[in-house]
Amino acid sequence: MTTRKEFLKTAGLLGMAGMVGPSALAAGPSKQTKPVSGWADGSRLVVSVSMQFEAGGQPVNAESPFPQNMAKGYKDLPSETWYQYGYKEGIPRMLDNWDKLGIKVTSHMVGSAVLKNPSLAKEIVQRGHEAAAHGRDWATQYTMSYEEEKQFILDGVKAVEQVTGVTPKGYNANWLRRGENTLKILQELGFTYHIDDLSRDEPFIIQVNNKDFVVVPYTLRNNDIVLVSGQWFSTDQFLQQVKMEFDQLYEESAYRRRMMSVSFHDRIGGSPQMVKAASELFTYMQRHKGVVFKRKDEIAKLALSDKSTIRE
Repeated sequence: MTTRKEFLKTAGLLGMAGMVGPSALAAGPSKQTKPVSGWADGSRLVVSVSMQFEAGGQPVNAESPFPQNMAKGYKDLPSETWYQYGYKEGIPRMLDNWDKLGIKVTSHMVGSAVLKNPSLAKEIVQRGHEAAAHGRDWATQYTMSYEEEKQFILDGVKAVEQVTGVTPKGYNANWLRRGENTLKILQELGFTYHIDDLSRDEPFIIQVNNKDFVVVPYTLRNNDIVLVSGQWFSTDQFLQQVKMEFDQLYEESAYRRRMMSVSFHDRIGGSPQMVKAASELFTYMQRHKGVVFKRKDEIAKLALSDKSTIRE
């Protein structure tokens, strides 16, 4: 198998010898080129969808679309209703949409949110979606001691187990901000992967406690909390940006392993306009040959079983 470094070196030597013209080098991989690193199950491009279950687990006066100008000592009541929308309307609407599209997603569940709305957490699992861990609450775990953080993660796991009967295999820290000990703790607790990494567009394997541990990369580029809530993108802008990302990754997937991550949060991605945008977006993707949607635990399992998975 020719590495990118070897290819560039060879191409440079051939170019110097006059054997390969500039136009040939600029053309990129041929359509006839055998895939360098495709998916072991025959997929061309894997799409990984996240559905964050956080509403109900947020702290008092958590960040919201409302101005952060509440007088000290008072509760932001309108903001609380914004979060309530996530479990009253958002997730139920998204679940119906996933069923309509025939796809399964990964739901990153905050433990306290699950305990507040157990029937909804159960329904997510009963509909065939993955229950992944997202901490006990919204506390800042990277400042915790080793034992504090371990208990924090374990509390979130126990909440998901208690309600759904499923033991989470994947982890997502609040705003991806894990600490120096987080991965060691996850390995000790039996997790197989985490997503708090933006460095690649495909899964890879790292060594944690001298054992294999999978990274299933996340993204901020295809994320409703960043684009829609944070930058106030319209649904049309969101749709266009994520579609352009898909088109590029699909092109690249002809000759290398590619994964696309898209993320929705209960109170944002579950709005009528965003669910409509997601429906149009994923229907467009499904028209392309070789595109499959997989839960993150499935992606981690594939990565571990494939000897060609990148190791760092």
